[in-house]
Amino acid sequence: MGNWIINHGLTSFILVVWMGINIFLFVWFYLLYDLEDRFFYTRHLLGSALAWARAPAAVLNFNCMLILLPVCRNLLSLLRGSFVCCGRSMRKQLDKNLSFHKLVAYMIALMTAVHMVAHLLNVEWYNNSRQGVYDKLSTALSNLEDAENTTYLNPIRTTDINLQQIPTYFVFTTIAGLTGVIITLALILIITSSMEVIRRSYFEVFWYTHHLFIIFFAGLVFHGAGRIVRGQKETDPPYNFTYCKDHIDEWGKNPECPIPQFEGGFPQTWMYVIGPMVLYLCERVLRFIRYMQTVQYRKIVMHPSKVLELQLLKNGFKMEVGQYVFLNCPAISQLEWHPFTMTSAPEEDFFSVHIRSAGDWTDKLIDIMQQLPEGAQGPKMGVDGPFGTASEDVFDYEVSMLVGAGIGVTPFASILKSIWYKFKESNPKLRTRKIYFYWLCRETHAFEWFADLLLVLEKEMEERGMGDFLTYKLYLTKWDQNHAFFMRVHSDEDTDIVTGLKQKIYYGRPAWDKEFEQVRKENPTSVVGTFLCGPEALGKVLEKKCVKYSDVDPRKTKFYFNKENF
Repeated sequence: MGNWIINHGLTSFILVVWMGINIFLFVWFYLLYDLEDRFFYTRHLLGSALAWARAPAAVLNFNCMLILLPVCRNLLSLLRGSFVCCGRSMRKQLDKNLSFHKLVAYMIALMTAVHMVAHLLNVEWYNNSRQGVYDKLSTALSNLEDAENTTYLNPIRTTDINLQQIPTYFVFTTIAGLTGVIITLALILIITSSMEVIRRSYFEVFWYTHHLFIIFFAGLVFHGAGRIVRGQKETDPPYNFTYCKDHIDEWGKNPECPIPQFEGGFPQTWMYVIGPMVLYLCERVLRFIRYMQTVQYRKIVMHPSKVLELQLLKNGFKMEVGQYVFLNCPAISQLEWHPFTMTSAPEEDFFSVHIRSAGDWTDKLIDIMQQLPEGAQGPKMGVDGPFGTASEDVFDYEVSMLVGAGIGVTPFASILKSIWYKFKESNPKLRTRKIYFYWLCRETHAFEWFADLLLVLEKEMEERGMGDFLTYKLYLTKWDQNHAFFMRVHSDEDTDIVTGLKQKIYYGRPAWDKEFEQVRKENPTSVVGTFLCGPEALGKVLEKKCVKYSDVDPRKTKFYFNKENF
């Protein structure tokens, strides 16, 4: 339990608070509409569906207020910088912004479904009451006249069309009904296109449909303007429901039973979402300003395994290790922005990214760059960023475990380059005294573009007598028989036949229990930061190992898990 609290305590506390607010809002508004006197007659027409429609609406307002905040990248970077003096656990929460964004989206989807079903029942019961299907009181309430069209109870006012068509007519001709349909359709498209299989295989579909959020929020702001859920106006003296509900003939004749007057509630959704919408608008304006700034190509390099390296220059651009940028190439798409971790170090006078062929956008970009004449400038490139990630905190730990899978090595390229510069300049601020680096790849070619940096580091550490500072292990997770035979033939050589490094490639996957046990043994009193840029499945494994091998005793080894999220 102590180990779990170290790695998950604050995250769980935040989720409990969020869920507690949701539950409180649901229960509070359910009881409000289920018990309050001014909704007595409304409940008579609609029953419990009234409370089941309004309680989810309150939860929706709260979550629609939150949904945009985790994707305000500049705001998160600003907050992350503000938390430098705070604990690392607080900064870790900002790195889980997309997970929280998804969680809020699931809550919105659930509450929308409940809200929609309840209101569909409400429309049907409103219509039946209007047609006199139910009791005398329901019919009387539905037939209340209102010359100014403001104090009625039943919002279905049309009766001169086919009875079966009235609910459909109502849904598509009222503000609440029409915006509800639009909001629901937009939400369905956004959620279905966000599924992992679509996002990974058809990113463009995900990207474009996600921008339906503009229609979603526009509909949301106007949705409550229809005021179809109505409560009774207060009277002096207070209205006597107990007596008046059974004496309809006395309405307007008996002073105790004036003709009931009703009004819709003031629209509140816009008050919840206006702040986040303004923040997000500022975010998009800032992104546009950055897009308009000139970006020059310093160097364009094609590496093996269809990995493209872009070295770029931009005035005033400052970065930290492990940060990422969003790139936009108008020659491919005016709207699409894709995240890439920078592989350069802050000490360099340029910034670089390595782009692997992984979809239509990256394939088109690589094709464009391959067709350029040697030394030519590439197409216009928009750059938004840099933005902070978990890897920024790597130098806050005395000991760090860096785990990269495939192209996921990119943030660690930046870190290792920065370490090389710090050693070269004898930087006294370098707190880190030990780094364990693991790189998992499916093919040998993937090692080639990064091996040069490891060679330089290997030589630098030896010259300074710090051979123990960096321990690195490269793992090949997929190979054929020909490769295995080739490696056996050259097994006696001093350096690896593929990378040229003294540390030879391992075959298979790391035995993580053995690795964590070894790190704990070598660093019995250290706080170890474990950083991953790789698949979710590997993240779950490493997260469990961090919990398993952390010691509750503050004087002994503790592992903190950090994962890159895009």
